[in-house]
Parts: sequence; structure tokens; C-alpha cells
Amino acid sequence: MTRQTHQACTSFLAGKLATIDGSPLIARNEDNGVAIWPKQAVVHPATDNPNTTFISKNNHFTTTLPVHAAHYTAVPDSDPSEGDYAESGINSHNVAMSATESAYANSRVLGVDPLVDDGIAEDAMVTVVLPYVDSAQAGVKRLGQLVETNGAAEANGVLFSDSDEVWYMEIVSGHHWVAQRIPDDMYAVVANQLAIQDIDFDRPGDFLTSTGIRHFVQRNHLNPDGNRFNSRHIFGTQTVFDAHYNTPRVWYGHKLFTPSAFENPTDQELPFIRHAERKISVPDVAELLGSHYQETPYDPFGDGTETERHLYRAIGLSRTENSHILQIRRHVIPQLAGLIWQCFGNPAFNPYVPFYANGDQLGTAYAAANQQFSPQNPYWAGKLLEDLSEAHYHENRQLIADFLKHTQSLGIQRVTAGDALTANDDTSLGHFNAATAQLFATEIENQAGKLLCANAEQSQLSFTMDQNL
Repeated sequence: MTRQTHQACTSFLAGKLATIDGSPLIARNEDNGVAIWPKQAVVHPATDNPNTTFISKNNHFTTTLPVHAAHYTAVPDSDPSEGDYAESGINSHNVAMSATESAYANSRVLGVDPLVDDGIAEDAMVTVVLPYVDSAQAGVKRLGQLVETNGAAEANGVLFSDSDEVWYMEIVSGHHWVAQRIPDDMYAVVANQLAIQDIDFDRPGDFLTSTGIRHFVQRNHLNPDGNRFNSRHIFGTQTVFDAHYNTPRVWYGHKLFTPSAFENPTDQELPFIRHAERKISVPDVAELLGSHYQETPYDPFGDGTETERHLYRAIGLSRTENSHILQIRRHVIPQLAGLIWQCFGNPAFNPYVPFYANGDQLGTAYAAANQQFSPQNPYWAGKLLEDLSEAHYHENRQLIADFLKHTQSLGIQRVTAGDALTANDDTSLGHFNAATAQLFATEIENQAGKLLCANAEQSQLSFTMDQNL
């Protein structure tokens, strides 16, 4: 299979004062161009490797890595032949990173600063950044330096958080980038567009950019707004494709968290950041990432017309491979602060399993080789559950809703139990993670059994038997 990037992903970010427990949150659906693309979830221990050179298998991007690499988690492709694609994780400094939200720069910009064939790309970003940074800002700056020095092969958005700050960074051309700190009391939804709007160069605590970006824009006559530096207008696109594939997902996120906004799903000027009308929880983010425009005419499972139901690209998809919510909690000791809520498959039907990022494993089965189908493997179990759930969605809606509510409660129970552990070294947390993985594997297996029985009754190759036979 040939991997297809630049087609997918939906991201969410929330500052610490916007969430129900004061924890910064970043989250993303990693979607692919095909429905099956196996993923693993692994832990990389801290290492010291002097003079290590990283060379990407994808495009031969090359860089020298720092000597010390911190412990970190990652969710790589099971087949590494095209690159790591580590995608998401948390390191031992409680820095979270998710990369990338694929985006598009416009032709004006790429005409004067084209993308670099062997520049840094999605496959390498987590691997060469996350183990080497101790704050969200440091993550932005390290990745920014690599873009400026080596060039970028893609336009992308990248999410960073730590216990205090949340940052969204956008690579906007071959050598330039911008980044904005999400205000503590606000959130953002991003969907395959360059989303950051006005940059205030006098507020370096809230905005970071590549060296010389203002001069670059001025010299090349790239700014359509005159003195206003709106990054989205300068570097991004506003096409019919954006209006049907991208902006409706942002609109629906705003509809969930800021319902009084009354926005238009094809509006090309939807705000990058918004205030939520209630405090946001992990289950709320799970609802967003598994959504398909419920209670609107655009729901593919809904009551809209044939045209309406297929008008916009949904958020939770059959080609969602890795959905994650990365939480850095502020009310616990640092060893317990980093939580990975990991979902394989479409979160419309699959649960988020909570893992302590500082454990020495997330679960043996999560790290196992899995390029071939195995119902015991978490990735394949998630894809199987997804298929069984969608097959007769309307008939099984209550069964699906009950399962998601039950597993959300179970996840919170596991975190409560884990926080009460007196031993919190990486080994004991790893054992706890493994037990959590096994518990959820049983829940998923049980749900698959229920759906199998329910779906069997809906078979077209069935009939009503005479009770006397």
C-alpha cells in the first residue's frame, strides 16, 4: 500500500482554563487515504547516543540529533518502510506533541519559497523533536529551526502542549512558519487548512515566527491585506474544496462548544480560536473526534437528502487509524501528569483507552507487530468493531451509545485507581497500563460479540420460520 497524506486529520486544542479540570488538551484524528493502515503504540526509553544522524526513509531528510533523548511515547506505522510516522506522544518532561495536520499553502507563496523535496516532513517530526524538548515553546522552536535550516517538504500544522501552555504551529512554505499560543480560556478546531489568523509581532509570549518572515512577505508582495498580517490570508487557500472538505468540520466543532455562534459550515472566515460556552472534558473531545454531523442534515446516517448526507466530509471516519487525546494534568505529581487517551479506528464506535505516558509500556499487544489481521491486536480489534458497528448503525445505535458511555466511565475509573497508586515508577505504571489494556480488550471483544449477534438478525439471507416446524 502507498501511504496517502495531505487528505485527512482533524485537530483540537484547549487551554488550561477552558477545560473542566484545568488540564491543557491537544487531540487529533490521524486519518489516511485508505481504511486499513495498521498502527502500533510504543514507548521509547531515555537514551544517550552521541553523534547520531537521523535519515528519513521517506524522503532522506537528514539531521544530527542531540546526545540525550528523553523517554517518550509514539504511535508509529506498523510498516516502517516509508518512515516512522510516529504521529503523537508525550515525553518524560510532560511535553505532548501531535504531528501533523496536513494543510496547503497557496501558489503565490510556493512560487517564491517552494517546498523542499528532502526537507522535514510528517514522517520524521515527532521522532526528531519530541525526545529533545522540555516545553511546548521549545518544541515549536526546535521544529522551527529545522524548517529554517533544512527546509520543509510539506505545509503542516503541529500541536504542542505542556502543563501550562498549548501551542499550534503552522509550516507555511519551504522555510517559513508561524505559531500561536492558544489562550488559556479558549479552544481551537483545525481541519486541513492553514488556520492561524492575525499575528502580533509585539507579543512574543503569544506568537512565534520564522526569522525574517515579515520581510519575506513584504519583499514578495504576498500580503493581500496591507498592514494587517493575517497568516491565513497570506499563506493559505480559500477554495471550493476547502469549503466542503475542511470548514464544515471546524463549524461543527464550534457548534458543539460555542452553539450560540450560528456560523455557516462553508464560511472561509471561521475564527481560529473561540471561547467555549462550557468547560471542556475529555469525553467532550471524544465526541467531537467521533462526530459525523449528528443532529444536522449532513449526517451520513441521518435524515437529510441524498445530496445533504454526502455534502461534507465527516470528522470520525473509516480511515481514522489513530485518534488520541493528550492530557497534561496539573493536579497530580509530575510522574502521573501525562495521560494518553488512545483510540484505534473510528472513535464514533471505539473507546479511548487511558495510559500513563511515563510507564515503561502501554501494553504488550499495543507494541506488537500487526501488519496482518489478528482479532487479539488492539488496532485490528478496533477496526473490526468499527465495521460491525457501522454495518447496521440505526438498529444498533443504543448498543453503541451504551458501550461508549460505559467505556468512558471505565476509563475515568482506571485513572482514579492509577492516581491512587503509591508506587509511580515507570515499571509499576507500565504494569498498570498493561492491565488497563487487557481490561479494554475484553470490553471491545464483548461489544464485538453483541454486535455480531445483533447483526446476524439483520441478515438479508434470513426468513421467518413457522413455529410448528
